[in-house]
Amino acid sequence: MAKPPEKKPDPAKPPTLSVLPMSLRLGDVLSDELAEWRVIGRPYTTVGGKVVNIRVESVKQPGVTQMRAYDAHERVAVRRG
Repeated sequence: MAKPPEKKPDPAKPPTLSVLPMSLRLGDVLSDELAEWRVIGRPYTTVGGKVVNIRVESVKQPGVTQMRAYDAHERVAVRRG
């Protein structure tokens, strides 16, 4: 049986990585059911290092910002540009 052809990555779209929240960098792009968000602040921890807080900005509406909170041990899917 022949192998199926390998899929080549789309050069227009950077690959998605799965990283811990403390490993997020400025400019990383997160996405959820509402919109895509760009990291605009360095991550910092609270609650004894168990919760990571990150300031993000909407990609489509640059004036809209939010604070996101993640458990320090859960991985987050991001695109790096």
